[in-house]
Amino acid sequence: MFSGRGRRVAACTALALSAGMLLATPASAADPAPVPSVEKAEPSFTPPKIVRPDAGGTARAQAEQGVSPLLSDLDLDGVDNMVFRATNGEVYSSAGADPMFFGRYDDIAKDIIPIGNQNGEAEPEILVLSENGTLKLYQDVDPTGTPYEYTVGGGWQAYNKITSPGDVNADGRADVIARAKDGQLYLYLATGAPEKPLGTRIPVGGGWNGYDQLVGAGDVNGDGKADLYGRKADGQLYFYFGTGSTTRPFETRKLIGGGWQEYNQIFPAGQDGSLWARNNKGTLFFYTPKGDGTLNGRQKISEDGELAGIEQFALGGNIPYTGKDGLVARDGAGTLWFYGSSTTGRLTKRQPISDTGEWAGATWTALSSLNADGLTDVLQKLDGDLYVDMLLIGGGWGGYNAFVGAGDLSGDGKGDLLARDSSGVLYLHKGNGEGDGFAPRIRVGSGWGQFNKLFGAGDYTGDGRTDLLARTSTGVLYLYPGTGNATAPFGARVSIGSGWNTYKHLAAAGDLNADGKGDIVGATSGGDPHCLETAGRLALAFPDPGSGVAGSLAKFGGIFAVTQIPLA
Repeated sequence: MFSGRGRRVAACTALALSAGMLLATPASAADPAPVPSVEKAEPSFTPPKIVRPDAGGTARAQAEQGVSPLLSDLDLDGVDNMVFRATNGEVYSSAGADPMFFGRYDDIAKDIIPIGNQNGEAEPEILVLSENGTLKLYQDVDPTGTPYEYTVGGGWQAYNKITSPGDVNADGRADVIARAKDGQLYLYLATGAPEKPLGTRIPVGGGWNGYDQLVGAGDVNGDGKADLYGRKADGQLYFYFGTGSTTRPFETRKLIGGGWQEYNQIFPAGQDGSLWARNNKGTLFFYTPKGDGTLNGRQKISEDGELAGIEQFALGGNIPYTGKDGLVARDGAGTLWFYGSSTTGRLTKRQPISDTGEWAGATWTALSSLNADGLTDVLQKLDGDLYVDMLLIGGGWGGYNAFVGAGDLSGDGKGDLLARDSSGVLYLHKGNGEGDGFAPRIRVGSGWGQFNKLFGAGDYTGDGRTDLLARTSTGVLYLYPGTGNATAPFGARVSIGSGWNTYKHLAAAGDLNADGKGDIVGATSGGDPHCLETAGRLALAFPDPGSGVAGSLAKFGGIFAVTQIPLA
């Protein structure tokens, strides 16, 4: 079907980005066209070879003393291994070059939480969170994976961060903490039984939504109690000593430094308080603890770009993201192309995902994943029928002139669809989690005809809820914060600022730098205004880590920090 997959075309033709934007003119009903085909992109990934600098030293000594249980020692050498999900959707570890087998096929591992040896066997257990909120435990995991799994339960999408700080109550087993989207923190004590690994949740307290990253520290000072790091969006890093209490497991926080907003993910390098930190260049750094909650100066562990392509590190402090893995664009000839995320804020080289010219004149848009695979879906409206990835959903959709697949808007862990009719009324169609059907529509409200762009893919405010962006014809951009409630999916809108009509195209690409916050791209009008190849640049807007919703920007204002990146 395709030739030269991933090859760039020399001739420059007009591109139209799609991420919930307004729709093109549909094919004529008098001359119905066949449903055009589309393929998923095929990202490649080569796992990096990373070794902790003091392997066999501090980590091994602490393991031998039994101060804090190791969480991810897959090869049983006394040192925790790095475990991560790559852009190809596979889970890898630093203990082996091949993907780890978990018996997961079209169900992406949204977050990975190793919790160490729980049942007396040598190998560790690993918790894996699905996009739909199902949490599973994998027993006795080694560098190749494991076939032994237990379902812990559903509904875990209620939390925006799940991790392990280590052993909270000094029983020799690592425990789990989970933060709700309102900032409430809960503790789950380990039971030691793989079939029911976690006890009833214990409320710890509120206010934990002040951190955009929560990172377990293990046991920094050797007192047998789990400690914790928290990073604020402005880059301030705080440390909490453990208390051993199950109702108040952490002492008053201690500020230990600033500048940590450089990193898109921070995660434990062992159970002695050491940290890994990766920046947007894909460079890895290593920090060792002093024993009092503070850290020694960083060591550069990798070359720039060596840690690119990793979307989620196990025990990473960020809010994990899945659902949209890049941009879909159509050129003037009617061919669809895919630009993937490199996790560095740059886009990968484009790949064709349709036959040449097959999508000419089609009404289409790119959606966040409607099933559990975490991959972008492509919607088409043809003569009133709706198709998603060539699958017929049903008829009766002809009255809508815009669709947006921003993600889970109802809080049930399943991707949803927004649709606007010709009178400007917006409706929510809850997805069924399989990508092949929707519930009856729920009226969101009227007045949405004022916008010439409706788009979004994920969370822009840092609470883990799916949000929506809307641009007026005069160039004012608004943020509609998600509530997680299907009957009232958005809170009061917030003005991001004016001037956004500078961009000929605006689109939501998901999380392009793997920090857990959604990003947006806009095609500038420099050079040939219809041609990204000639213009050569995209304006990439990251959620501004220092501003929050009320922050300001030199040109636009709002929550986005704008930078220029070359189009690969």
